[in-house]
Amino acid sequence: MKKEFKVTPIQNGTVIDHITEGMALKVLKILHITGTGKSIVSVAMNVPSEKCEMKDIVKVEDRELEPRELDKIALIAPNATVSFIRDMEIVKKHRVNLPDMVDGILRCSNPNCISNKSEPVEYKAVVTNRDPLTLKCYYCDREQEDVVGNII
Repeated sequence: MKKEFKVTPIQNGTVIDHITEGMALKVLKILHITGTGKSIVSVAMNVPSEKCEMKDIVKVEDRELEPRELDKIALIAPNATVSFIRDMEIVKKHRVNLPDMVDGILRCSNPNCISNKSEPVEYKAVVTNRDPLTLKCYYCDREQEDVVGNII
């Protein structure tokens, strides 16, 4: 007899589905989820999927993600879908969307960029390619290195 493990539904919170295979832990990192809070966090990695061979899933109880957090997820999981759950029902569901211009959610990888100085300038990057993801700083034209490591 084959045993099957299922992740239980959440009462209230957010489900991030169709995360690029192997990126669930990076999603946790950019959302600053360390496992020390009171909310239950479920992570499923390398889950078979009809849409995209394999995927990762993250469920966070008692937390609804902000639009800025959704933009961060779009940087590393451009095909992710996000469902907001209340009373065990999906009340809102949408696919993340990577904008053409990324504002204020990254640091420039160029330490000499004006956005990294004491000037009151928020980092902006232009999306020059979506697959693979390539970003170029709006101010210094440097191509962004280590996107995940520079997410604020």
